Amino acid sequence: MLIDTHMHEMTYSKDSFLKLDEMVRIARAKGLDGICITDHDSMGLKEYAAEYSRRENFPIFTGIEFFSLQGDIVAFGIEEYPKERIPAQDFIDLVKAQGGVCFAAHPFRNNNRGLEDNLRTVHGLDGLEVLNGSTSLEACYKAAEYAEELGLFTLGSSDCHIPEKVGVCATYFPEKVHTMEEFLEVFKKGTMCPAFYKDGQYHIITNKKSIYLSAHQ
Repeated sequence: MLIDTHMHEMTYSKDSFLKLDEMVRIARAKGLDGICITDHDSMGLKEYAAEYSRRENFPIFTGIEFFSLQGDIVAFGIEEYPKERIPAQDFIDLVKAQGGVCFAAHPFRNNNRGLEDNLRTVHGLDGLEVLNGSTSLEACYKAAEYAEELGLFTLGSSDCHIPEKVGVCATYFPEKVHTMEEFLEVFKKGTMCPAFYKDGQYHIITNKKSIYLSAHQ
């Protein structure tokens, strides 16, 4: 399955211009098998997204992009989250205590929103976003190097806020996932691969870091 694992819907991400129905329509047209709503510091869309997912028979997984004191972290499988900024390690610990998973979003984006070298000091992250459709090629490549160094899972996401960005990067899940429980189970195995959309199809990245160079071309 191909799933875009980091997306923003306008109801709770005020910098987004996307409604859920439009996100699903574009995702389906591009060949995605599911999407994730990871709004900024909010999981307010969770109930509506679940109902919409059932009605449309299209997997939608609701997580959160939390802006910790050291940078953005995307998490899934949690019910409780802080209402104010806290240290990255504290947030990771909170996610793990609830049985959830988390990855560093765009860790080297040049807007002070990534964990950057804090990746070497925090513990408990499951993965790194090594393909981000709204981040420079150089920053994505550096993230890939850190993922290899630290032995973390690698993911791809669009981080979309506008229609043109939906699904430009995604994550390949080798097993079918339709519920959050299935999503978490497969995620924890770490068998996912990042992918990018080019020439009308998705290209899955498996092992060579040099392939990252083609992702945004």
